[in-house]
Amino acid sequence: MPRPEKHVFVCTQNRPHGHPRGSCSASGCAEVMNEFMLEIQRRNLFDRIGLTNTGCMGPCAQGPSVLVYPEGVMYGKVGKMEVKTIIEQHLLGGVPVESLKMPAEVW
Repeated sequence: MPRPEKHVFVCTQNRPHGHPRGSCSASGCAEVMNEFMLEIQRRNLFDRIGLTNTGCMGPCAQGPSVLVYPEGVMYGKVGKMEVKTIIEQHLLGGVPVESLKMPAEVW
């Protein structure tokens, strides 16, 4: 398998309901992860984009969190509908999606 141009990490942390930190799972991270998988498969981007689910990346209240490397851009409050935008604009187009980026004080 060739080294991917971009690597996407999706937080799939699952904490119990009512946990003070919350969790990306409670915010719909499974839908986000599935949408990334479907879009990568649909567009046949397996050799260009790596996709990995992760545990907690820190900003739980702003999840689901998505981190893109090699740039180190973290997105927050990502929903299923934003996945295509991230793929088209950032992963394929090279321009981060400013409206979804975590605030500077978070990341």
